[in-house]
Amino acid sequence: MQNYVLKISCEDQKGLVHKITGLLFKYDFNVLETAEFVERNSNHFFMRSQAIGQEGIEIVEELQKIVSSNAQIIWKAQHKKKIVVLATKEYHCLGDLLLRNRFDALNAEILAVVSNHAVLKDLVEKFDIPFHFLDHEAYQRSEHEQEVIKIIQSYEPEYVVLAKYMRVLSADFVQCFEGQIINIHHSFLPAFIGANPYRQAYERGVKVIGATAHFVNSDLDEGPIISQDVSYVDHKRTPKELTQAGRYLEVSVLSKALQLVFDDRVFVHSNKTIIFD
Repeated sequence: MQNYVLKISCEDQKGLVHKITGLLFKYDFNVLETAEFVERNSNHFFMRSQAIGQEGIEIVEELQKIVSSNAQIIWKAQHKKKIVVLATKEYHCLGDLLLRNRFDALNAEILAVVSNHAVLKDLVEKFDIPFHFLDHEAYQRSEHEQEVIKIIQSYEPEYVVLAKYMRVLSADFVQCFEGQIINIHHSFLPAFIGANPYRQAYERGVKVIGATAHFVNSDLDEGPIISQDVSYVDHKRTPKELTQAGRYLEVSVLSKALQLVFDDRVFVHSNKTIIFD
């Protein structure tokens, strides 16, 4: 027996849930969990189901016939996702991922870490994970990206996680891993896009700071948002104290987002996400 996840995104119509669960029943699958949502403005239907049944059964073709030929359908056995992590100098998000990976709490396998600085090499190698250091100052920008791409592609990951990777990615880079890159941004987007958000927040006198995990697209910090959280602050906090408080948020928000993505609970639709938590 095998656990499967089914994700369907299509135009809404009457009887979809009945048709879909009926097909699962036909193949003797037991539905363990199911959730549906209809976005009324666009009349779009989303459904995620977990089911257990005989290993190796493929039902996508039949689902396409009974639901819609244009439906986006994912049907796959549940498994640990293969990921490559990109980092720079900050250790807090990467360290959390390494620990979760070591103790099997990530629902993923970190295949390698790639960085444009050597600062985190010793940390990563303590966990017996390959570390690739590519000094961005030794290359032209486009050449550096191409070398990073080559390394990532050699591992064939399902996702690329930016754990405080402080480099703006080109559209060409993003296109190579479209829909696969997840970033943790150190502010409550859409506020304070770009660099030094805690300094920006301090100068603006904000009362709330936040962190945002999102898919990366070709527009800086404007990809579909997966998870966010905030912490209340006041005028007594210095930029350094805001940064430290933000780091705690970044770790928890990234962890939550990755859990949702790796458990196949996230749909991307019109630059936003539908999440079945």
